[in-house]
Amino acid sequence: MTIILGLESSCDETAAALVDSDRRVLAHRVAGQEAEHSPYGGVVPEIAARAHVDRLAPIVEGVLQDAGLTLADVDAIAATAGPGLIGGVMVGLVTGKALAHAANKPLIAVNHLEGHALSPRLVAPELQFPYLLLLVSGGHCQLLLVKGVGDYRRLATTIDDAAGEAFDKTAKLLGLGYPGGPAVERIAQQGDPRAVPLPRPLIGSAEPHFSFAGLKSAVARASVSGAHSVPDLAASFQQAVVDCLVDRSRIALTACPEATAFVVAGGVAANGAIRGALTELAARFDKPFVAPPLWLCTDNGAMIAWAGAERFAAGLTDPLSVAARPRWPLDPEAEAVRGAGVKA
Repeated sequence: MTIILGLESSCDETAAALVDSDRRVLAHRVAGQEAEHSPYGGVVPEIAARAHVDRLAPIVEGVLQDAGLTLADVDAIAATAGPGLIGGVMVGLVTGKALAHAANKPLIAVNHLEGHALSPRLVAPELQFPYLLLLVSGGHCQLLLVKGVGDYRRLATTIDDAAGEAFDKTAKLLGLGYPGGPAVERIAQQGDPRAVPLPRPLIGSAEPHFSFAGLKSAVARASVSGAHSVPDLAASFQQAVVDCLVDRSRIALTACPEATAFVVAGGVAANGAIRGALTELAARFDKPFVAPPLWLCTDNGAMIAWAGAERFAAGLTDPLSVAARPRWPLDPEAEAVRGAGVKA
């Protein structure tokens, strides 16, 4: 059995966790930054990086104390090395390097997206490769065939905004505060999802990708018109996102009959309406539907530790010279997509 210490600092959560190769989460802590970023309606990179500097070392000390372990008991250090806000990524990676060097432990540089991609396997031992993954977060919206550790085939990505980004921007437009995803979901429960006629970009198109910028703009126009209540706008926006995700995922499921399961991960996967619709879609294709528990969907150290455990088991470690990366696609061979640029 191996024990991995995982560090996460790619956006606005400072997190650390200890996970073993038997899929036990020995300890985990997360410190959010809602208070720091709420006045701005979104994450301010410089503020986030400074908060990581202040919080990461105490959190690491805390998880070791929680588990009753010392650094000497850990077999390897896994740290997010990208993609993400580069200041925050550097804080976590440099901390990981320092701990690995001081304790003479291997370093594992983890792709944040791989952390999300492999997180369902932490809680679902029966999940086998290859599986179809819908990765929906604040910065990314992709469909991937997960063929193995470090082996991904991207089937679709967003050509503009990610789904989580659209949730945050819609929340800001509607005055719902930050973080936007949970705020939109809460008030959407009070509204009519069919009350506001909003577009469903690319639905019905043979193009497999996502687009949410036009939907966000339509919400802005509907809000300015004053013709609709905030709950109806939130519910209608959420339903439009659900319809887009289901339609695009349907195309991917059709193209990947070899997939053992349909899996969703990332922060937006915590949305109940989205989970419900995707569960029904998986059933239509007679595929098991797998989603991590809500705490494992948002950014956390356990998913980084588990990705580290999977990579460590495969003999994959990294030198202390490994660099932080603001962009790091899971499938670097994927064809470039119109509009998405380096985010693809």
